[in-house]
Order: sequence, then structure tokens, then C-alpha cells
Amino acid sequence: MKLSLSLPSLLPRRKADNPAARRAVHRLSAPEVQQRELDPMLIWSAVSLLMIGLVMVYSSSIATAEGLKYTGHQSTYYLVRHAVFLMIGAIVGAVAFQLPMRAWQQMSPHLFVGGVVLLILVVLPGVGREVNGASRWLPLGPLNFQPSEAMKLFAALYAADYTVRKLPHMQSFKRAFLPMAGVVLLVGFLLLKEPDFGAFVVITAIAFGILFLGGINVRVFALLAVVAVIGFMLLIWLSPYRRDRIFGFMDPFQDAFGKGYQLSHALIAFGRGEWFGVGLGASVEKLFYLPEAHTDFILAIIAEELGLAGVMVVIVLFAMLVHRAFAIGRQAIDLERFFAGLVAQGIGLWIGVQSFINMGVNMGLLPTKGLTLPLMSFGGSGIVANCLALAILLRIDWENRQIMRGGGA
Repeated sequence: MKLSLSLPSLLPRRKADNPAARRAVHRLSAPEVQQRELDPMLIWSAVSLLMIGLVMVYSSSIATAEGLKYTGHQSTYYLVRHAVFLMIGAIVGAVAFQLPMRAWQQMSPHLFVGGVVLLILVVLPGVGREVNGASRWLPLGPLNFQPSEAMKLFAALYAADYTVRKLPHMQSFKRAFLPMAGVVLLVGFLLLKEPDFGAFVVITAIAFGILFLGGINVRVFALLAVVAVIGFMLLIWLSPYRRDRIFGFMDPFQDAFGKGYQLSHALIAFGRGEWFGVGLGASVEKLFYLPEAHTDFILAIIAEELGLAGVMVVIVLFAMLVHRAFAIGRQAIDLERFFAGLVAQGIGLWIGVQSFINMGVNMGLLPTKGLTLPLMSFGGSGIVANCLALAILLRIDWENRQIMRGGGA
């Protein structure tokens, strides 16, 4: 709420007249802070999650890789591919870091339109690749590209640019809310055609979360929240497979060999892990009992092998990363860099909401949903998109520090 009130009030001020900007500059005046080019807490939390994810993808996928024909029965199949995706993500991130935020702002509408085109292509018969009844991937030779992962970042960039352009009209339902609602509904329609309900939820949270942070009328936002909840409930009720997931989530052990199978085995993994786990590599659930152990349910394997202690480490690292994203965004807004600030907080929303949903699903607190754990689960499109988002976040932090040292961004 503090941000939503402060954004419009800062618009007419110059940096020299802005007390928040002066405080931000003062915070970086200490010699020990001046030596830092980037936020060490952000870097270490992100790197730690990526490295833990690499280890756990290998641990959770060994049996699956050895048992499948298309992997050549190689135990390191998923490890090697995940490591390659990490390297691609690092290269893409390094290139993205070189682009100033003003360039990202100029490109944001074009990236968003490009993302919509990709979502259209993926649902066209004969173009998108179908796996387990869902058409979410575009085949690119030996690799598959998932447009919905890139769309999460494009949505954050576009929503931030849209909010900055609409700042003088943020109290208007017609000018501020309706255009964004139309865009989100278009994206949602395409995602539900795949279907990818989880990505729709995350993108909706990113887009309207940024609008809220930008100062949209509180009554309009409250109405939006009510309509969104009703809409999601209708989507669940009108879809038999989503409805079955809800009933399976409420009591997974009632039909442990049917609709409650996946969740019941995830809960068994958590129970076996107890405080400190059964040991790295010693999971039983990954031995063809728990489906998607190296993707959607990697946290359950972490819980089994590393126990509650391992799960808490992961939660703390995600909390640190999200906290730093919002802190960097708040700092950018203090410096009157509204687009950069909203992008940083949009990335924080993305990682925070998606990780919360994935953890809730693994622990049986939320219905089963096809969402990976950011930075950790196996999946090339997701990892590359996450690395790209982190690079943009680091760029925002770097530009903040350059401005506070008296230089340009």
C-alpha cells in the first residue's frame, strides 16, 4: 500500500527534491557499500537455489533416466540436459544484463506481442507438441520450447510499462483496468486452450499485482479479486479433470491409486524424510512411485532425502530472493525509476507466487497443479526464463547503484 500511494505523488518531483531519493543515495555512501556493484544476498540466494536444483534433479531422476528407452538408459541423462540449460541460461542472462532498462521498456510491447503469437502457434494443430494430453511446447529440433514460461517474463515487462504509461489514470476503471483485463483474458484464453491453468494463474497474479503496486483504485482491485476468485472457481467446476484434482486434494488417501495417487506419494515422501531425511540419493519415492519427481514434485524428494531441514533451507532461500527483488524495486522507485522498480517487483511476484503454489501442492496444502519450482525443477524453458529474469533484476540493482554513486544508468 505504501508503494501504491507513493508512485503518483513522486511524478512531479525532481530527484533533488525527492526525500526518498536522497535517502537512497545516502544509504550507499558508506565505503563498504560503495565497493559492491551488485546485491550479494540476491546473487547467493539465486546461485544456491540453482545449484541445489542441479543436485536434486540428478538425484531425483536417476531411476527414471535408467528406466527409459529414449534416454539410452543413461543415469546422467537429465543431469546433463539440466546442466546444458543452466549454461544456456547463464549465457542468455549475461547478454541480457548488458541491455539498459530503457531498452527493455522500449521492447516490452513487442516482446509481449511476440509471446502472444507463440501462444497461438502452440495451440495450432500440427505445430505444437502434445505431451500427456497438453499442447504446451514448440519443437525446436532436439529441444522443446514452452512459450508460457517466456510469457511470464513478458507479462511482467509489459504490465510495468503499461502501468507507467497509465500512472495519471490509475484511479480510472475504464482507462487503467479494462485494457489490461482484456489483454490478460486473451492470454488466459490461449493458455486454457493448451491447457495450462497454472501459468494462467501466475500471469494473472503478475499483471494485476503490478497494477496494484502501481496505485490502481483499491475498490477496483477488490472487485477484480472477487471476480477472479469466482472465475477460477467456475473454470475448476466446469472442467472434470480439474474438479477431480480438487476432490483428490481434499482426501488423497481415499483414492490413493486413482486421483489421489500423486499427492499421496508426495505426502509419503515428506513423512519418510522426518527432520533430516533418509540421505541424499536414498529416496524410495523417486523409484517410479512418485510421477514427475524431477519436475513438479522435486520438493517432495528434497523433503524425503534432506528432511524438514532441507525444505526449510529452500524456503528461506526463496524468501531471501523475493525480499531482495522487492527491496531493489522499492529502491528504484525511490530513484524515480518507475518501470525498473515495477519490473523488479513483478519478477519478485512471479517467483514468489509460483514457488508458493508449487510448495503448497507438494505439501498437500493446494490442489495438484502443473507448475514447476522456479530455479530448481528440470525444464529448459523454465530455467532459461528464470535466468533471464534474474539478469534483468541484477541489471536494475546495478543501475540503482550507479545512479546513487552519481553516475548514469
